[in-house]
Amino acid sequence: MKWELDGQTASVEWALAGGAAQPAGWFRFYFTDQRWEWSEQVQRMHGYEPGTVTPTTELVLSHKHPEDRGQIAATIDQIVNTRQAFSTRHRIVDTAGNVRHVVVVGDRLFDDDGDVIGTHGFYIDVSGAPGQANEELVSARLAEINENRAGIEQAKGMLMLVYGISETAAFELLKWLSQEANIKLRLLAEQIAEDFRAAGARLGAQSEFDHLLLTAHQRVAQPGGS
Repeated sequence: MKWELDGQTASVEWALAGGAAQPAGWFRFYFTDQRWEWSEQVQRMHGYEPGTVTPTTELVLSHKHPEDRGQIAATIDQIVNTRQAFSTRHRIVDTAGNVRHVVVVGDRLFDDDGDVIGTHGFYIDVSGAPGQANEELVSARLAEINENRAGIEQAKGMLMLVYGISETAAFELLKWLSQEANIKLRLLAEQIAEDFRAAGARLGAQSEFDHLLLTAHQRVAQPGGS
């Protein structure tokens, strides 16, 4: 997977066997012209039908909860100035006035010459616990991969600790990342757990965890060398 996504819509349409839309999607932000791109999922998080909105910095900030808006404006300025990976947990308000709690994680976006031209990453909606039906689907899926559970559980626990999200949200995040990278969930989870475990004692900034998370797919050894 290339996090630039090559202009393609992220493959996050379905969750588990139930066919429910996942509360996650991608974004890009280009520094020079302050241009934003949102996946269909992120557009819907903000209350828009896909294709009906062109996000701008002004629009992005207008959807932040009033109590979080200053923090996010400062974060955007910091990203532009430092050009580092970042993560934030805050609230957005959609077009219907609904408040959603989101985790946003971004890493540096490079051009073909290796210069940093922006940031890209994902939103994940962590607003509330899913319904019982979805909980049962998650439980069933975990049962199917019971033999591979240890690595997944370790990665989930680390994501819960680092990003302050629920167990279900951590699993959704792992599953979405594995779909994006077209890498088996177990392999990606084990890589994330290994990366976080190896680096945990020496990492001095949240942005370093963000970078490891968004680049883990590049370090997974695929069966058969693929």
